Amino acid sequence: MTQSSEPLGVAVVGAGYWGPNLVRNFQASEQFRLRSLVDLDVDRARRVLGGYSTVEATSDYAAVLADPEVAAVAVATPAGTHLDIALAALRAGKHVLVEKPLAATYADGMRLVAEAEERGLTLMCDHTYCYTPAVGRIRELVHSGELGEVHFVDSVRINLGLVQKDIDVLWDLAPHDLSILDFILPAGVEPVAVAAHGADPIGAGQACIAYLTLTLSTGAIAHVHVNWLSPTKVRTTMVGGSKRTLLWDDLNPLQRVSVYDRGVDMAAPQEIGADERRDMLISYRSGDMVAPAIGEKEALRSMVDEFADSIRTGRAPLTDGRAGLRVLDILEAASRSLQFKGAVVGLRAGR
Repeated sequence: MTQSSEPLGVAVVGAGYWGPNLVRNFQASEQFRLRSLVDLDVDRARRVLGGYSTVEATSDYAAVLADPEVAAVAVATPAGTHLDIALAALRAGKHVLVEKPLAATYADGMRLVAEAEERGLTLMCDHTYCYTPAVGRIRELVHSGELGEVHFVDSVRINLGLVQKDIDVLWDLAPHDLSILDFILPAGVEPVAVAAHGADPIGAGQACIAYLTLTLSTGAIAHVHVNWLSPTKVRTTMVGGSKRTLLWDDLNPLQRVSVYDRGVDMAAPQEIGADERRDMLISYRSGDMVAPAIGEKEALRSMVDEFADSIRTGRAPLTDGRAGLRVLDILEAASRSLQFKGAVVGLRAGR
């Protein structure tokens, strides 16, 4: 816990794809003072910072960890390097933010979580979508009970994407949807098993298309479709409840979230006579559609604020290390399911 109201010194590790976004948001935050940008390619780090920046560009990570003015480290490097970089920071007494996924394996992620908990440090996963205003509102609607009991979740994340060399489409895209699912599900509702199917029709060497079906503890299901080969880009999530159904279309800025008072009602058998049971057990409801007003705020700005608040108060961040572990658990189980042609694989990470 950090009681001082002074800005927290932070270092970003990684000046590649995601690092510059973290640099920009840490520099814009009153809660942090960016002290260093660490990258093996110091020239690349300098280009990210710009010619007039006073922030240090360096490849000497050990020196950064030895700096008492650095209270926190943000890791934006390939997943295979997360364990060593984040573990070194935790052992140096630094709070740590890690780009998704938390680590390359569940076992590595567990080591990070255990180290942070033992030392009383914040370990946070940058599950960026969880900090968008739309997903925040979806979480409120689900947790408040306005949708009723969750019956199904259906998520589609497809586009003509960059085929990765080192990971399949499952590990590339599904962490977004799985982290959102983990974030919005109410207490007591969690995935308990997963079955995954994938295909590599272009001979890329790993799955370019994947479908995940997760069994939830209530008997409901969640389905995730990820695809690098779609000619059109789709980013939608539907949450079907016993009272209402919600649709989130991330590519529609004018109506990101729509709530439909439409669905199927099942009458309890004791409410109707024996002769009427067969015909009247199911009824259909067709009510209004409401589009809640959703504010616009950069997700990374909210994520940075949450990181600072967690450090200062000592409370777990909304997307803590254990949230990252739950996502890794599903990813590893889904990979095993792919190997066994869609076999159902149980999950080990509990809430």
